[in-house]
Amino acid sequence: MPVCDYEVIMIDGDYAHLRRLDEESAETKMVARALLPQEISEGSILHYEMLEYSVVR
Repeated sequence: MPVCDYEVIMIDGDYAHLRRLDEESAETKMVARALLPQEISEGSILHYEMLEYSVVR
C-alpha cells in the first residue's frame, strides 16, 4: 500500500483536487470530499496511509 503526502490544490464542490508532494510531475487527482477529513482547506497537507487521509497541517 502506498504511503504518501498530498497538498489540497483546489476544493470544487463535493471534490478536492490533490497533488502528490513526492512526485513533481504528478498530475492532480480528484477525490470525493466524503473520503477526506472535514477540516481541510486549500493548501492543507494530507497524509495518506492504509486507505485513510489525515491532516498534517
